[in-house]
Amino acid sequence: RSCRSAMTTICDLPEDVLVELLSLLPARDLILACRPVCKQWRYVVDLTTLWKRKCQREGFYIQNLDRSISDWKIYYMLCNLKRNLIKNPCAEENFQHWKLDSNDGDKWKIENLPGPHGTDMSDPQVHKYFVTSYGPCLKSQLITLQKEGYWNQLMDEKRPEIVVKDWYAARFDCGCRYELTVRLLSEDYLVLEEFHPEPVVIEQWNDAVWREISHTFQNYPPGVRYIWFQHGGQDTQFWAGWYGIRVTNSSITIGPLTL
Repeated sequence: RSCRSAMTTICDLPEDVLVELLSLLPARDLILACRPVCKQWRYVVDLTTLWKRKCQREGFYIQNLDRSISDWKIYYMLCNLKRNLIKNPCAEENFQHWKLDSNDGDKWKIENLPGPHGTDMSDPQVHKYFVTSYGPCLKSQLITLQKEGYWNQLMDEKRPEIVVKDWYAARFDCGCRYELTVRLLSEDYLVLEEFHPEPVVIEQWNDAVWREISHTFQNYPPGVRYIWFQHGGQDTQFWAGWYGIRVTNSSITIGPLTL
């Protein structure tokens, strides 16, 4: 049936009113349920003004970026999806979601901030951290992008920014080593791009301050389907116990290039 015979009242509304009404609906419903209704609704759902209105309504709109955004629908989708893809980043769920790749010495442990001879973080929401021992301790997560809502065409054509952050600190009274590796992987787990900075070595009698490391992947090759994140280290004085590097508040976020 045509839109006019099935939904006479709503289809008689002016275009700007229909845009306002449809902008209240979730994006998934707009694309899967509303867009196929009729030509008029398909036209309205594809309008830039509708997606810009959704951005304004949900707090994603930034006026000085207006001219730099070429596709407001994709911009909205990326803003709406944006969140930390690392699960259990602050040790609130023990070691759930983490794979312990190396667990030597006295093994990984979880402690409460600030910890022995440690300092608090600037983020009051972080209460715990993972701590390493005198043997190599590394843990990782593998993120499947499709499961997180990032479809293949989006990653291949738009290649949104992938921002990686991690926080690390040492005890005041012991030296330690910190390392981080992040890889963008293809469907066959081939490495398309990698961030692997030189390990950080912290000397004994340090300030024990928490420091952030950050990297942004841009203009990476098409075909990214997974993100592999691994971090850890050990103490450099081989003391029994948990005197090695401390890590917490790890994050991977994907967003539009303009943010």
